[in-house]
Amino acid sequence: MAEAAMVFPVGEFHRRVAALQDQMTLAGLQALLLTTPADVFYVTGFLTRFWESPARPWFVVVPERGAPVAVIPSIGADLMGRTWIADIRCWDAPDPVDDGVGLLSQTLCALVPARGRIGLPMGPETHLRMPLADYARVAQAIGERRMVDATAAVQQVREIKSEAEIDKIRATCRIADAAFARVSDFARAGRPLAQVFRDFQIALLGQGADWVSYVAGGAGPGGYGDVISPADARPLRLGDVLMLDTGAVREGYFCDFDRNFSIGPADPAAQRAHAALHAATDAALAALRPGMRACDLHQVMADALRAQGAVPGGGRFGHGLGLSLTEWPSISPKDGTVLREGMVLTLEPGLEIAPGRIMVHEENIVLRRTGPELLSTRAPDRLPELAP
Repeated sequence: MAEAAMVFPVGEFHRRVAALQDQMTLAGLQALLLTTPADVFYVTGFLTRFWESPARPWFVVVPERGAPVAVIPSIGADLMGRTWIADIRCWDAPDPVDDGVGLLSQTLCALVPARGRIGLPMGPETHLRMPLADYARVAQAIGERRMVDATAAVQQVREIKSEAEIDKIRATCRIADAAFARVSDFARAGRPLAQVFRDFQIALLGQGADWVSYVAGGAGPGGYGDVISPADARPLRLGDVLMLDTGAVREGYFCDFDRNFSIGPADPAAQRAHAALHAATDAALAALRPGMRACDLHQVMADALRAQGAVPGGGRFGHGLGLSLTEWPSISPKDGTVLREGMVLTLEPGLEIAPGRIMVHEENIVLRRTGPELLSTRAPDRLPELAP
């Protein structure tokens, strides 16, 4: 195994697996079954865009002690062999008769004692990346061994980022910072929003992103209607507020923050909205400390918006960030997750300017012992105006 081919030194993966195994012991688990791109990369270093193909399932089993075992399609054997994983078991996939079911069942039976417990993430923000019918066949084939929910065990480990992970996220944020600095080169009145989105993705790639999994935004007079619609051919107009939001990826790690711009002179209501969002983010940066709950942080930002005379938007005001564009927790009124040192989070207050017109603002931070450290470069307190 050539360590130089991996995103992290092998010691980083040893640390992660040991932390997972500690949680497994606390939960009474004899193995952990992982099936998703983020979880597989987290323990192995197996980084590929081949996950875009849904034709093949992939499995990694973390035993109670020792190194993980990869149970994967043979097409991935060479790449997995360049990670730190030594035990790689393969089948030729896709196989419509037995697409890894037999091999995975044999592996679980060999690693887990009869009546043992196999953890599988089953809760919020998880999914099973294998056919449900095949999962049922595995569950039957492993006899008295039981599949149980391991969401908490995985999340407790993954939500605290190592300094190596924080450095990766910071580097991805720097790429987005540089791309946002170029928006004035391609966003102006008369330019179709769809072309602005394309040019923004080109800028992100040009600044060093490996790929751009997510670009969203909006544009409209004095604000926008939503932040998830695909861009259309409508040209930007004077007085529009343009928002661009990116989830660019570098070495497996996401950034996720947005920036707002006015096309020409900014509408006074849009200026006030931007100032209110900036003040709410300042309030969060000043108040946030380890031990605060996610719902308390939401309250801080909502109260700051109201103090500025703004109407807080519905939904959450941020979330976790790392190997996925959005991770747990949600900074929402209903999420009581205790925020811990080492969490990487987005701060994303939003407000309603008028019915059907909103504005949002987002920064990326890591929570330190003494408070938040910005990973994205702080947006200006005044709404930037682009020359028409």
